[in-house]
Amino acid sequence: MRLAVLGGGGFRVPLVYGALLRDTAEPRVEEVVLYDVSPGRLEAVSHVLRGLAAGHDDPPAVSTTTDLDTALRGADFVFSAIRVGGLAGRTADERVALELGLVGQETTGAGGVAYGLRTVPVAVRVAERVATLAPDAWVINFTNPAGMVTEAMRRVLGDRVIGICDSPLGLVRRAAAALGLDPARVSPGYVGLNHLGWLRGLTFEGRDVLPRLLADDDLLGRVEEARLFGPDWVRALGAMPNEYLYYYYFTREAVAAGSGRTRGESLLEQQDRFYAAALARPAEATAAWARARRERDSTYMAEARDTTGAGERSAADLEAGGYEGIALALMAAIARGEPATMILNVRNGTAVPGLPEEAVVEVPCAVDAAGARPLAAGPLPGPFLGLMQQVKAVEQTAIEAALTGSSRLAVAAFAQHPLVDSVTTARLLLDGYRARVPELAAVFPS
Repeated sequence: MRLAVLGGGGFRVPLVYGALLRDTAEPRVEEVVLYDVSPGRLEAVSHVLRGLAAGHDDPPAVSTTTDLDTALRGADFVFSAIRVGGLAGRTADERVALELGLVGQETTGAGGVAYGLRTVPVAVRVAERVATLAPDAWVINFTNPAGMVTEAMRRVLGDRVIGICDSPLGLVRRAAAALGLDPARVSPGYVGLNHLGWLRGLTFEGRDVLPRLLADDDLLGRVEEARLFGPDWVRALGAMPNEYLYYYYFTREAVAAGSGRTRGESLLEQQDRFYAAALARPAEATAAWARARRERDSTYMAEARDTTGAGERSAADLEAGGYEGIALALMAAIARGEPATMILNVRNGTAVPGLPEEAVVEVPCAVDAAGARPLAAGPLPGPFLGLMQQVKAVEQTAIEAALTGSSRLAVAAFAQHPLVDSVTTARLLLDGYRARVPELAAVFPS
């Protein structure tokens, strides 16, 4: 099989290639084409992949290109992991919001809207090229904000585009491990949107074991999300929130924690060092990447953990792997017809009552050679459904704004978000992002 990786010069691409090296079942990926707009980043990542492949028998062949059509032509699967505006755009997503007293996070709140506004037009153009050059390919979307981008690409590709995220799987793993259970043997009752969801049940041998976890302080102390939110709040919700709900439930604390260096600013400096080192010393590129990866993983959401006293990330979490494993499992289920159940971003249909049928939601899905089908989530409590409805309305407004170039709709998307407190502030956000992010200014020139 031929796999095209869009954003092939990205820092996390070696994780995907490492997972491919461990996959020996048939059919398997034999050819990987990395596409990126940056030749330098492609070269640096290629050095890392050569190091990873050393000692492996028959590793997937790797080629690189800066031409999108070349990458897509003949692809069986497409992994889309692009970052429109690069890390410089991410730092602006965070900093513009913080300067206005709002949450500064790349996918949540104003930053997520800004990221989506400039990314959706590019993602839709990618979808159109896939439809033309590789109409039978499956697109697995990593690009954030994943729910919004997947929903936009669905307009062209329909069910052949599926969004993924590793946050829900990580939450399920941690909850199961706290109870001493094998994560592979539990069925999660998870429901939400990307970066906005809750684990409402955890079934093991026909019985929901989540209430036992919620009732026990010692067990909760083993789950990062419970430490992040606190046992009292988790019990009040009657569910375990996705870690990104920190920005909704602890908004003031999140804004205060962002007064120093932002996550994007730290990663920009870290990755500049890595890419420079990989290009200067190709033989040491794999080791340099591994060091940078450990640093990146250990500092993930560090400001939230510091603010709430959640403590350091566990060694087990750092070693468990993330979205690359989900992507490979999804690809294997489709290519080999091996039935699986996975939490994915797909069209709602009737899975989540109260949301539009065309809305992309993040729920457990049955996956096989025909693709992914959402499993019914059942009725939701008012606070959960209300927040999902409001944020989904923001996402859909942002998609329309991005595809029409309407500044009026862009302001509406910002203003309707629950983490933006004023229409006047929404206008300032759009102006601020236009001034600092050329890719967004190109979509909304006036």
